Amino acid sequence: MSTYLADAAEDLTVEGPSATFTYRRFGPRGGIPLVLLNRVRGTLDWWDPELLDHLAAGHDVIVFDNVGTGYTNGTPRDSVEGLADGTVEFIEALGLPQVDLLGWTLGGTVAQHITHTRPDLVRRLVVAAANPGGTVPGAPAPDPKVRATMTKPEITGDDLVFLFFPETDTGRAAGYEHLARVATRLATGLPDVSEAAAMGQIAAIAKDASIPFEQVRADLASIKQPVLYATGMRDAMIPALASYTAVQHVTDATLVAYSDAGHAFLFQHAKEFAAQVTAFLADRATP
Repeated sequence: MSTYLADAAEDLTVEGPSATFTYRRFGPRGGIPLVLLNRVRGTLDWWDPELLDHLAAGHDVIVFDNVGTGYTNGTPRDSVEGLADGTVEFIEALGLPQVDLLGWTLGGTVAQHITHTRPDLVRRLVVAAANPGGTVPGAPAPDPKVRATMTKPEITGDDLVFLFFPETDTGRAAGYEHLARVATRLATGLPDVSEAAAMGQIAAIAKDASIPFEQVRADLASIKQPVLYATGMRDAMIPALASYTAVQHVTDATLVAYSDAGHAFLFQHAKEFAAQVTAFLADRATP
């Protein structure tokens, strides 16, 4: 039986103009909530409960499914802008005047876009294993096996371990431990990400990659909120160079790197990363 409080959290819903959003909320209410934005093909069930428990130990944490994804109805979005609009719609439907954002992978790219376009809504930003937009100068060409795996009609547990964790004994072990932790939620057989939603998310990544990096630099420079970037040095999907490049163009940015981890460093080092996030948010009290 699971010992994670996150696994016992109830599904909640809220009506927005274009969807009925499903979300879960953990931790003590009050202050500025921390809203988490997910990866390609990810639903509420795929957030690692160990990470959620650590984050929610002293913080109001909210996870949700975006429009047309998983538990949330509506038409799936196929651009970063569309995913950002869905996120803002959800936050406003909850009546939240301001939030902190934590975006992982595609969710991190979306969170950066929201912070750039709706600075009034975002107090602090955490970007985990995400591309800042465009094609980062000097970034190595992606491994063809990564895209081939991402676009498979069915993604297996072995596929996820390959994509998210280093191909080392320690990395693979961490990957299968992560799968075991999310198994409690997944075992209920509730909604997955439809093929249309998954392909829309992949299309969003491709569109975003075509943005000239000069525009990306300008967008990053416009972000005045403090930003915590975090990356795994063995990331097979988005190289650590992406985070290193991003912090050079943001006014107030901090970079944390995990030497033995990959795309899912936040699950491999859940306790340590949650402590980094908690300290970052607490140290940046609202004036």
